[in-house]
Amino acid sequence: MSTTTAVVVYGATGHTGRFVVAELRRRGLAAVVSGRDAARLEALAAEWGDVDVRPAAVDDPDALDRALAGAAAVINCAGPFAVTGGPVVEAALRAGIPYVDVAAEIEANAAMFADHAEAARRTGTPVVPAMAFYGGLGDLLVTAAMGEWTAADTVEVAYGLSGWHPTPGTRTAGEVSHRRRAGRRVRFADGALQYHDDQASERDWHFPEPLGRRAVVAEFTMADVVTVPSHLAVPDVRTHMTVEAARDLAGEDTPAPEAVDDLGRSDQTFVVDVLVRADGVERRATARGRDIYAITAPLAVEAVRRILAGRTRTTGLASAGAMFDAADFLRSLAPHLAVELPR
Repeated sequence: MSTTTAVVVYGATGHTGRFVVAELRRRGLAAVVSGRDAARLEALAAEWGDVDVRPAAVDDPDALDRALAGAAAVINCAGPFAVTGGPVVEAALRAGIPYVDVAAEIEANAAMFADHAEAARRTGTPVVPAMAFYGGLGDLLVTAAMGEWTAADTVEVAYGLSGWHPTPGTRTAGEVSHRRRAGRRVRFADGALQYHDDQASERDWHFPEPLGRRAVVAEFTMADVVTVPSHLAVPDVRTHMTVEAARDLAGEDTPAPEAVDDLGRSDQTFVVDVLVRADGVERRATARGRDIYAITAPLAVEAVRRILAGRTRTTGLASAGAMFDAADFLRSLAPHLAVELPR
């Protein structure tokens, strides 16, 4: 297999990584599977039969360079991204190939913008962090809702999940983030990330029908508080989560996702509802779909496909909404995603 048009999936044996490899293959794109566990990678290759295997640990720069050599792009699916993000993006910059990751960790995404934007700009290498359900999808919806607006007063993103069975990787990443912020909560207000000890509170959110009014945990902060302000002038970005999903995530005994169809998706459904307000005017954008981990695969793979085709609005390090035509990108995800955007 020629690797000149292949996409390296780092963390390919993980739950989301497997969805990403499958999506690449579904679209006819060659995949190189990489990560630290050579035995699991070989088992994955034996299962699919048409993927190249290149093991590499994140603390081995030479191995990472070999894994990315000659490839067209890399998608990093290996959390916690506080550990993997820096080494893998640095390897991509050395190789001069686009980097996309699916990080939901707030601090890891903030560090990506702070630590690697200059190198990506200098080399002209596209780098898109948080190209996933959390961070990327919300940013695309907000950008599409903004339309011609260049600024807004507030952005709210409400996640209407039917439930949330976290993967082991999600739990590990959450533990890392919890330690990094010393157990404090985080919000984006007055134009900056703020850490605080306030107790979580609940409120009602009026999702579009048929979901309707649901109780949400207010300021259940996700990666949108990094991606949205990275390119839009919005001083206040808040995200909320349905109470049922928040309780599932917090439950120590909540099991991992269980596949219920041939694509490996769980029965989880979601609605992501965005409200943007400016000068008393409100705009709304909504996306509906199934399985937050599975939907990450078409998001990340479509991002790579557009980058390789030159269908980008900027270069260097940028969030999804800054890098792509947000409305066109969202509509291209049908039938994986159903979207309602302002006319």
